[in-house]
Amino acid sequence: MSLPPFAVTVVGSWPRPRRLLDARRRRAPDLLELEDEAVRQAIAAQVEAGADLVSDGEQRRGDFTSFVAERLDGVEAMTMADLLDHVEDKAAFEALLSALDVPAFAIRNPTATGRLARRSPLAADEAAFAATCTDRPLKVCLPGPYLLSRTMWVEALSSAAYGSRDELVDDIVRVLREELADLAAAGVACVQLDEPALSELVLAGKSATRTFMCGALAAAASPEQELELAVDAVNRVVDGADGIEVALHVCRGNWSADESVLLAGGYAPLVPTLARMRVDRFVLEYATDRAGPLEALAGLPPGAGLGLGAVNPRTQALEPVEAIVARARAAADLLGPERIQLNPDCGFATFAERPVATDASARAKLGALAAAARVLRATG
Repeated sequence: MSLPPFAVTVVGSWPRPRRLLDARRRRAPDLLELEDEAVRQAIAAQVEAGADLVSDGEQRRGDFTSFVAERLDGVEAMTMADLLDHVEDKAAFEALLSALDVPAFAIRNPTATGRLARRSPLAADEAAFAATCTDRPLKVCLPGPYLLSRTMWVEALSSAAYGSRDELVDDIVRVLREELADLAAAGVACVQLDEPALSELVLAGKSATRTFMCGALAAAASPEQELELAVDAVNRVVDGADGIEVALHVCRGNWSADESVLLAGGYAPLVPTLARMRVDRFVLEYATDRAGPLEALAGLPPGAGLGLGAVNPRTQALEPVEAIVARARAAADLLGPERIQLNPDCGFATFAERPVATDASARAKLGALAAAARVLRATG
């Protein structure tokens, strides 16, 4: 993959048109055509804004994890409200959803209720269509293996098919390896594994030992055990991946515009874990003060690139180009300019029914990143 210095990209999702959401809700017969149209529009918006590496905007997905239930055997999409009947402490979980401003009926969780197998590709079909819409390199986003192990394992529902969460992880790794191989063969430039729940393990949120973090429910008592599981699972997925860049995205939550309910704290406690993951790039959140200082990233592997979060998708205020340039230069001074890409902190529309940005604000913010990149390329 050949990209210009300070290449501009998205983290994944793009706001879905209302017409598409309405058609999906009523299961309209022309849904596929509307999805195709929405993908074309999302890619065109990114290209017009100046993105060098584009995604299909996840237009065919309800959110960035639950879509796997439509494409895997053994998985059922359940709302947070549905899961209240099956979690260990119903009252505590209900209170958590309320405290953290989580839309319990709008968010769906992929839950393992049987043995996992690909009924259809997770993303390869999406990528094949997106490739017909642009000559720009493509990024495809997939939920990471650790996140899927957290979302899918609900003991009361999963234990009939799997003797343990570890057994489920083995099948998750197999499914993701199969998908990664298909995407590499299709010429996709970058696959991004989304692992936002990693930050929960090292940061204390409002719930002390458990936060919502995108529907991630299952977790062992020990954060250290969870981090070990994450490192092992990610490395098993990417082992042997050739001809494709694999990125890992970690943020602190993207479900609310209320910054006070999202996790806060620097990446320093997580960097030793990230440094053991054999991925090519880390896509990290840095447009918010909640992310802490850039200096923590000095501990990343020398060969790994950085996707620098430089605009906040949850706010309407447009970041000044000068501020983006300054943040990028600081990252380049720390890691080297050849390692830096520019992106928003997270997706512009994590949940289809509850986007954190409008199409107009997403275009403006991506355009600001592109303007900053032009300054950086011109001035060195």
